[in-house]
Amino acid sequence: MTKLPSNQGDAIDRSHPDRVAVVESRGDGSRTEVSFAELDARADAMADRLLRAGHPRGATVVLLGENSADWLASFLGIQRAGLVPAPISYKFPPETRAAVLDNADPVLVLVDTAERAAGIAAPVLSFSEAVAPVTGDQLPHPETTGSDPAMILYTSGSTGVPKGVVLSQASHLWVLGVGFDPSPTPQITLVAAPLYHMNALANCQASLLRGDTVVLMDRFDAGRFADLIASEQVTNVTGVPPMLALVLQEQQRRTPDQRADFSSVTATYIGSAPASDDLLDQIEAAFPRSRMKLSYGTTESGPVAFSHDPQRRSPRGSVGLAHPAVDIRLVGPDGEPANPGVMEIRTGALLTGYHRRDDVPMPLTGDGFYHTKDVFRRDEDGYYFFEGRVDDMFTSGGENVYPRLVEQVIEDHPDVNEAAVVPVEDPVKGNRPVAFVVPAPGRRVDEAAVKAYTLEHLEPYAHPRRIFVVESLPLSSSNKVDRHALTARAKGLL
Repeated sequence: MTKLPSNQGDAIDRSHPDRVAVVESRGDGSRTEVSFAELDARADAMADRLLRAGHPRGATVVLLGENSADWLASFLGIQRAGLVPAPISYKFPPETRAAVLDNADPVLVLVDTAERAAGIAAPVLSFSEAVAPVTGDQLPHPETTGSDPAMILYTSGSTGVPKGVVLSQASHLWVLGVGFDPSPTPQITLVAAPLYHMNALANCQASLLRGDTVVLMDRFDAGRFADLIASEQVTNVTGVPPMLALVLQEQQRRTPDQRADFSSVTATYIGSAPASDDLLDQIEAAFPRSRMKLSYGTTESGPVAFSHDPQRRSPRGSVGLAHPAVDIRLVGPDGEPANPGVMEIRTGALLTGYHRRDDVPMPLTGDGFYHTKDVFRRDEDGYYFFEGRVDDMFTSGGENVYPRLVEQVIEDHPDVNEAAVVPVEDPVKGNRPVAFVVPAPGRRVDEAAVKAYTLEHLEPYAHPRRIFVVESLPLSSSNKVDRHALTARAKGLL
């Protein structure tokens, strides 16, 4: 096993300084190679800059920008300085971004463009400035302990309000120690998901620690994703089902002689959203030399939950067996064992709390299990299958959509009196939001206008793809909106 440092910021291989650590692929067609030595030096520069500024240990630094080598170097450098990186989504609408920044209370915000700095009260620095060389002797890095905070990742709870999940140094050092299989040969991993998502970040951390190469896209594009697999001879592909579905659609649009060659890929990791059997079949056919592995994780409990037997093919649709380093149980509403049941999980990567949210209780049981609210079933051989959520939340394109949050935005529109949002199955996104609305008295609802309004106030993935006008919303026997009836009606209308 690769020796683990005491600080995640030092989780980088230094035995091959000239080896390529990161290949940056940008939307403008440019490509840049960054060696391990260069990335390490940039991280040291970031740390030195923070230490010279005298920021208190444990202070927060926000990262706001698209994927880049400087983003990764900054993340490592912040940790080396004893401060806490807090990546946030550059896709947040202004209101959400302001709320998250207020919660993060950063001493510094790193951005990739001047436009992103607009309206930010905290000091702002570009990523390129942050990792530029610093003159003078390098200051010593502070010692860290396993309980020290290492990062804050923003997620959403049942209300849809972003919460900062605090993860310790020990948590993701544990992930790096048990969650990624070593390889006898150097691997090349393609990462296209945003680095503020745990899966993308953890894959980069593991690659840097093992001395492997990350091909890092600034943002996802299906055609470029396909071409990079061939041109960079990618061995490991990771992504959510909608991303891979778009890649396969792009391949089908091309003539046979224009299609990218995927024969270099030996491992395909799929997670964050359910995938249909048809899509899984298509992925297997597109990557003939690859072993496909479905995965599962949460921000609060880490990306390590299940594992796949290397000697045996997992059943179709299974996320695998319980990882040997993890405790998993399925429980019913009464907390007693049930199958299917809500998964509770105990790992070495559990959160230490929510940042500056004393109003949010720790989501752990008395014996230290995280209650996921995700329903699984377990077959007689011990394989687990994801069944759904216990609440109304659903995923669209790997992102969480909270119906009530969307409904509140729609109901803020002057033409709308009531709204209900339900998911409809989608072959690419997994699900897509659909809304039923009741017009305000004397008003007429224009579908295009309401959709445009939601796009202004919500992340793009959360806006309803269709809006249906009704006189009233159906009610269940408990006098609540009957979402099951609306879901069935939406399927019939689409």
